[in-house]
Amino acid sequence: MILAIDIGNTHTVMGVFEHSKLLFDWRVTSSLQHTEDEVGTYFRLYLKDAGIEPKRITGIGISSVVPDLTDIFAAMALKYFKTEPVIVNSDIDLGIKIYYDDPKVVGADRLCNAVAGFAKYGGPLIVIDFGTATTYDVVAKNGDYLGGVIAPGIETSAVDLHLRAAKLPKVELHFPSIIIGTDTTSSMQSGILYGALDSMEGMVNRLQGELKKREKTEGKLIATGGFSKFICDHSKLSIRWEPSLVLEGVRLIYEKVKGVK
Repeated sequence: MILAIDIGNTHTVMGVFEHSKLLFDWRVTSSLQHTEDEVGTYFRLYLKDAGIEPKRITGIGISSVVPDLTDIFAAMALKYFKTEPVIVNSDIDLGIKIYYDDPKVVGADRLCNAVAGFAKYGGPLIVIDFGTATTYDVVAKNGDYLGGVIAPGIETSAVDLHLRAAKLPKVELHFPSIIIGTDTTSSMQSGILYGALDSMEGMVNRLQGELKKREKTEGKLIATGGFSKFICDHSKLSIRWEPSLVLEGVRLIYEKVKGVK
């Protein structure tokens, strides 16, 4: 069994794989206040609740965009699972070429999305990850990482709007029944959510145009991340929903690095 960990700016997602099958996954708040012992304790509790003995975990892979938390989780892996984790970054052999001016600055989650998306659907490919930021990662026909786009996330935009405008409240994020709002809350919901939807579809249209020039065909679309199902259900585009794509990428990269067949 492999424990895959995706450390994001807002949430950390953990999943247990038996071979290629995701058996269980959990989502917790990413917090720098936790020590390696606290992290190790709740990992073991989650495993116990799932009926999995910690000794059955034979390897750990980590994707992280929070360096301080990477160190905490890596220390936890050594102390509680007696294993050196595979930490995803551009320095390890991912089996793809990264067309970024400085490959080291590409987020580990974006690399995982590219690897897992290509393994599942082939290329070319556009992966949209709706997290703290909304990212678009573009994968070539041969699996190479071409680059992408980074935009503010949906919840990030909503919170920022509330904080910067004294009279605008914090609102629940759901699509209103009509676009023309008749009160502040519904007006904000329309602006935030339909704005995000139109922004996503417009960006995809632009990216597809560039892919056509480069790859001679449009890319398949995959969505992942916290708001992905929410947006996919309201989009006119044909988008494949993959909620555990980063975890899948962590597993695949771990297996490649470790030579697991």
